Amino acid sequence: MCHVIVTCRSMLWTLLSIVAAFGELIAFMSTDWLVGSPPTPGAVFGPHGATAAGEAYRPTLGIYGRCIKLPHLQRGVLCGPYAVHFGEIASGFWQATSIFLAAGILLLCAVAFISVFTMCFQSIMKKSIFNVCGLLQGIAGLFLILGLMLYPAGWGSDKVQLYCGPDAAPYRAGLCSMGWAFYTAMGGTVLTFICAVFSAQAEIATSSDKVQEEIEEGKSLICLL
Repeated sequence: MCHVIVTCRSMLWTLLSIVAAFGELIAFMSTDWLVGSPPTPGAVFGPHGATAAGEAYRPTLGIYGRCIKLPHLQRGVLCGPYAVHFGEIASGFWQATSIFLAAGILLLCAVAFISVFTMCFQSIMKKSIFNVCGLLQGIAGLFLILGLMLYPAGWGSDKVQLYCGPDAAPYRAGLCSMGWAFYTAMGGTVLTFICAVFSAQAEIATSSDKVQEEIEEGKSLICLL
């Protein structure tokens, strides 16, 4: 018999797990990792980032995509991937970043999917599903940290220098500033570790004495604070 167990701590863990997964996924797909500085009159960002003199548009560059304003379009902004193949990503460091972030996000999405069913299934192969998910989130967090640490090492690539100027170098963004996607990825990483730790509280809440009493009374839907 399936016992649907809902507690504040388990529901909060589920919601945070989903938020962490979607936050990391959206950040990874975004082009707003690096934001170029507004060009001064007559300034040119390069063949792919050229802008009309005096305009305040700020081109953005992601891990595999970018947004640029084309000079022959008055208000046209073109966003899309600059790398058609994995080997065309700006640098080897960003390729490694992509691998680590993708691995972490894959684990987080799997946990987010599983977390929805923890209301009805609290164990898998006689192991607490919360503890298993917490372990996966911890591993995902390590992958995300590695990816974020390697990302600034790729700032010396030719692609970044087109957007951030010749002063751009590993761990030095030159004329660029960090976009919201980078901070979202950092926040998602912190939230991932919080979820990994909080999974233990969710497991405690769903296996408490009060829950066992409700089960023994024959209730199939158990809601506790």
